[in-house]
Amino acid sequence: MTMNLLRIRDNSQIKKEAFYKIKNLETKILNVTLKNLEKEGVFVFPEAILESEDLEQSQMILQDENGVYKTSNIMGFIGYGGERLVISSRFSDNHEDYFFQYLLSRVLDAPNVVNLETDLSYDNSIVNYLYFLFPYLLNVAIRKGLFKQYVYNEYNDRNIKGVIDIARHIKCNTPFIGRIAYRQREFSYDNYLLQLIRHTIEFIQSKSFGKALLSKVKNEVQLVVDATYTYRVHNRQSIIDKNKKMLVRHAYYHEYRALQNLCLLILHNQKGEIGGGYNKLYGILFDGSWLWEEYINLLIGKDFYHPKNKSRSGSEQLFSGNRQQGLIYPDFIGRDVNNRIIADAKYKPIDNIRSKDYLQVLAYMFRFDAKIGYYLYPESTGKDSEKLRLNQGTKHEQNVSAREDIYVMKCGLEIPRHTSNYQEFVDKIKINEHKFKSNFSNMQS
Repeated sequence: MTMNLLRIRDNSQIKKEAFYKIKNLETKILNVTLKNLEKEGVFVFPEAILESEDLEQSQMILQDENGVYKTSNIMGFIGYGGERLVISSRFSDNHEDYFFQYLLSRVLDAPNVVNLETDLSYDNSIVNYLYFLFPYLLNVAIRKGLFKQYVYNEYNDRNIKGVIDIARHIKCNTPFIGRIAYRQREFSYDNYLLQLIRHTIEFIQSKSFGKALLSKVKNEVQLVVDATYTYRVHNRQSIIDKNKKMLVRHAYYHEYRALQNLCLLILHNQKGEIGGGYNKLYGILFDGSWLWEEYINLLIGKDFYHPKNKSRSGSEQLFSGNRQQGLIYPDFIGRDVNNRIIADAKYKPIDNIRSKDYLQVLAYMFRFDAKIGYYLYPESTGKDSEKLRLNQGTKHEQNVSAREDIYVMKCGLEIPRHTSNYQEFVDKIKINEHKFKSNFSNMQS
């Protein structure tokens, strides 16, 4: 099947005429929220972004503004029939998006074997993304504890404890030899969901890279294997069908809901292809702002608390009392109580930071008695850090002046450009990370 392909970048403006090759896909995604795309079958990572209270346009991959199409922080693949849209990071060069690959490998702690330059007649690159998400989501889900569910188990012995199954008893115990066929309702780990996860584990392990990929979650894998003692490979399709009908709904197990969706996608595409029908949306979309924030946490996290806005964990309150009003989620809160610092990870271009962004970080600084705030962003030009001193006084009294004790710093991490291969990119960004951390530490002292 001939594939019509369009490549664009995040946080960019594109003329609508550029979409002439993918008109059918265009109508499916234009001005459509991520939540609705997810309902159509697109895998969105992380799942928590679907519940975010951010502005609607930040949850669209493509938005029409006065005849010009704008992209947001979303990266990945999306397709419809014979049309595909690839959204690379704005730091990509010559179709090679080393920065996006590097973010995925660091944040997901997965080997880097993904490549946007896959044969267009296949979707192996998308399937690879699914595989490499599995260890991460498995680890996150298992932290919540193994999923437990009431199940009906069938027995045929003398120790009857449940409901007698007349039909099965006649079939299995004629002539009567002292056993009774019955069913018993039990609270068990060996349920439809863990069976699905077990089938996915076994399927990934059959791949050439499978054992290496799962080596970092071997303890979690063993827990699932030990729990699913009734696993049989020939039951795979029935397990898939059951999970399609019994999607995880309970909020407490929302981590398992994302893992369940991923397992269904992986097992549904066992032949190495994504889609499932010519007239269906398919693909994988990643929230670039989440990836960037988690990446920054890897660089500076030891010195900061890290509330998580997307998953609504680690919230702070603006006001006293047990209220839901005024909940806030600063990206990073400095651990030094005598020199408190607030840092905000911004993936969007630094020139797009508006008044509301400044008001937000200043409100966080006021709440935590911080004198210094930071915007930590990806930089492509090597631009020096910029210090913004807070004004005092008012124009009405003609006494406006800059304060020396309260300021906000724009601090960029330079993203390498024009590298000939991925290893060269990694070598250069490692050097830039060291410079970034050194500069960041020096500015705090």
